[in-house]
Amino acid sequence: MSNVPLPLSGSCRCGRVEIRVSKPPIATSACHCRGCQKMSASAYSLTAMVPADGFEVTKGEPVIGGLHGPQSHHFFCGHCMTWMFTRIEGMQFVNVRPTMLDETGWFRPFMETFTSTKLPFAETGAARSFAEFPAMEEYEGLLTEYQA
Repeated sequence: MSNVPLPLSGSCRCGRVEIRVSKPPIATSACHCRGCQKMSASAYSLTAMVPADGFEVTKGEPVIGGLHGPQSHHFFCGHCMTWMFTRIEGMQFVNVRPTMLDETGWFRPFMETFTSTKLPFAETGAARSFAEFPAMEEYEGLLTEYQA
């Protein structure tokens, strides 16, 4: 894991919603699933899994967009529609899009998920790759490996 220069501040594209990260991520990743490809308009989305108590919205009111399911909530700026972060019911972390942060030089995806739908040219440099999501029993080891 790279040294993360905390605290980190960031915003959506238009600046109406601002965020702050005060704890280092527990892992980082790139997701190649079709949903992330469509929402990010790119080959994959990037994520920094930040402890929930180390993340806050400091300005503005993000709105839910993207997937409107009962478990995952994708948050966007209501004006510029930038996808900023995701909250998953029952999880003690927030998936922050690291490109929203002012300082991004520390970010590297540790793992990549949904390589089964990866575009042929897309390379992330991730240390660990998974055809879909890792099995739940793998996460503890992955988080330990990321912290090392």
